Amino acid sequence: MTKIACVRKIHFCSGHRVLNHEGKCANAHGHNYYAHIFAEANNLDELGRVIDFSVLKEMIGGWIDKHWDHNFLVCDKDEEMLRALQLITSPKKPFICPFNPTAENMAIYLLEVICPQELKNTNVTVTKVIISETDNCYAEATL
Repeated sequence: MTKIACVRKIHFCSGHRVLNHEGKCANAHGHNYYAHIFAEANNLDELGRVIDFSVLKEMIGGWIDKHWDHNFLVCDKDEEMLRALQLITSPKKPFICPFNPTAENMAIYLLEVICPQELKNTNVTVTKVIISETDNCYAEATL
């Protein structure tokens, strides 16, 4: 049986640092990220689609826009950065991650937590998420 997935590419900009990194990623820095969201369904809809691309943009892209885009992602165990960020007055609070904000962990979080939460009232399952930090560096999480 043929499997089909539709893929939505979502761009966002975020800052982060990798707690306890052995190199320059221990410093605060940012990326122009891309999240590639791979959605599958058991059956295509009456129009022949897995899901309308705009629905993925609205639901997953909307969550990313609200929580990660133009924001700083900080590990909940990074006490030094959490203290530093408290000194900055901004209407948007940093996103406190229950993980070290690596591309790998971000992909897993979207795949296992956010996509099921945001798409719970649809007939689709997100089976893969790719987070690209640069053109050459990305992480892939797959169910």
